[in-house]
Amino acid sequence: MKAVHIIGVPLDLGGNRRGTDMGPSAFRIAGIAEQIARLGVRVTDKGDVPSPIPEAKGAGDPRKRYVKDIAKVCQRVYHTSLASFSESAMPIVLGGDHSLGAGSVAAASTHMRKTNKPLGLIWVDAHADMNNPTSTESGNVHGMPLAALLGTGPEELACLAGDAPAVSAKHTVLVGIRNLDDVEKQIVRASKVHAFTMKEIDRLGIAEVMARAIAIATRGTGGFHVSYDLDVCDPTVAPGVGTPVKGGLSYREAHVVMEMVAESGQLTSLDLVEVNPTLDVRNTTAELGTELALSAMGKSIL
Repeated sequence: MKAVHIIGVPLDLGGNRRGTDMGPSAFRIAGIAEQIARLGVRVTDKGDVPSPIPEAKGAGDPRKRYVKDIAKVCQRVYHTSLASFSESAMPIVLGGDHSLGAGSVAAASTHMRKTNKPLGLIWVDAHADMNNPTSTESGNVHGMPLAALLGTGPEELACLAGDAPAVSAKHTVLVGIRNLDDVEKQIVRASKVHAFTMKEIDRLGIAEVMARAIAIATRGTGGFHVSYDLDVCDPTVAPGVGTPVKGGLSYREAHVVMEMVAESGQLTSLDLVEVNPTLDVRNTTAELGTELALSAMGKSIL
């Protein structure tokens, strides 16, 4: 990759805990653009996609809170990311809550369809994000973006890439999930997406899991998007996330994911999301996210 565009999305409408709107700033404080540029990549910071704050908006439907405003932000993310692809640059989207993925992945899908090939998707997360307005217990839309991308989530988010779903279940892989309610477990099983829980990672090792995940995401596709929620990491290494869950990826496991992504040569685009500086310790989580971006860009140990 010769060029990267940094796209900030200070989105704070999808969850029930404030602070992720400051995530993009935390990444910039960590020097993400400057550090990627040191790898010999041309980096352009495209600034932030305008995003409203909850205090200025009504929540609307309690089964999909703030969905209309979230959809407007995701449309902006979609068009901004598409513009980056048109300039032969890889969009790296910084969040912000994970509902932004409905826009960034849809853009990668639209771009890939121009090559007559589908997009693969690796969703690295403690949560499956496959709830919908009828299954959700909270109404928080950051738990629904993958459902939207598969065509079963909120209709406001499901058609950004056109009438067809942005991604197919057979090309979609979940990595690191460990915190699903009973209804969502049924949804994941019925969807036929490929899911690697922390149990599989413990048993097989992260290298084997990622080898399988990349094989699935590249089989018959033109490449894959990685949507990386920092809460996939254990809270001891990533404390600044809104929905921490014990038993996540270690520091080295988190990097192996991205190192193997880089080695594949098939990464089209990247999200780094759910960084919440109000819960962080000396910007630890944004700094980790920045290091992970470097690994995804091919930074080597030797």
